Amino acid sequence: MPVIELETFIHADIGTCFDLSRSIDLHTLSTAKTKEKAIAGKTSGLIGMDETVTWQATHFFVRQKFASKITVYNRPFHFRDEQQKGPFRLFAHDHLFSETQAGTLMKDILCFQSPVGLLGNLADRLVLTPYLRQFLAERNDMIRHFAETGKGVDLL
Repeated sequence: MPVIELETFIHADIGTCFDLSRSIDLHTLSTAKTKEKAIAGKTSGLIGMDETVTWQATHFFVRQKFASKITVYNRPFHFRDEQQKGPFRLFAHDHLFSETQAGTLMKDILCFQSPVGLLGNLADRLVLTPYLRQFLAERNDMIRHFAETGKGVDLL
């Protein structure tokens, strides 16, 4: 099972970084190129414990739906979203936050697995791991930008 770990340093306080990471509205902005939008469950604002969101997006030229739920929530240090319905056999994303002297270290740990056995394992390693790493990096760049410039205050 592939695991992606990504660290992003942000010159902003931990609470702001945590809240921007769970903002449905910021997620929508950061995924504009896949036309991702929340279509059911929590569709705007800040998602919290036991809340769900269903996303619709186009990845690899295929329109898909992905429903996730917040299953762990310890503000402002950690939350986890897990796929409830969607294209993966397994998809669990831990968002971890720690304070530093100069800001916040945000760490993503994403575990996923495609549903198609050996072929899926090959796709996971060769296609999905780099794709999802880039997807997370772009999202984190937007979180950083909104947190460091103060633009994110409108989304909280």
